[in-house]
Amino acid sequence: MQRKLKRIMKITLLVVGKTNDARISSLIEEYKERLTHYVPFELAVLPDLKNAKALSEEQVKTAEGEAILRYVTPSMDVVLLDEHGREFRSIEYAAWLQKKMASGRDLTLIIGGPYGFSKAVYERANGKISMSQMTFSHQMIRIMVIEQIYRAMTILKGEPYHHE
Repeated sequence: MQRKLKRIMKITLLVVGKTNDARISSLIEEYKERLTHYVPFELAVLPDLKNAKALSEEQVKTAEGEAILRYVTPSMDVVLLDEHGREFRSIEYAAWLQKKMASGRDLTLIIGGPYGFSKAVYERANGKISMSQMTFSHQMIRIMVIEQIYRAMTILKGEPYHHE
């Protein structure tokens, strides 16, 4: 059953640190291209911290959190990718994303650094979602999130990408 998609301004996936694996980068580019047919999408990369090894875990989270908070605007709907967030089946995620699109606000999904998010970022967030109870590398989760956005778009359009 094909549903009418209401467009949001943009979906952004904000990540800390660049992808250093060419194979993952290639897959990210492929799915970013696929997404352009459905929704404005941006992958925004915050630079890795300089001298992070000299900092404590809390200092790293604070510094990354400050960079994240400089990026987000008050009008953005900010959702963190967090192990304690809400889990979805793909169909449920598509419905959740459709509700977000209906709000008309820019949606910013954020993948934090290796230690997670600072308290200030949690306080700014409008919600949390989890891809799984398992832990994935910060490189791999990027492609997984982008692919799930693409899958959600095809579900909402009634296209044959997703099989249930």
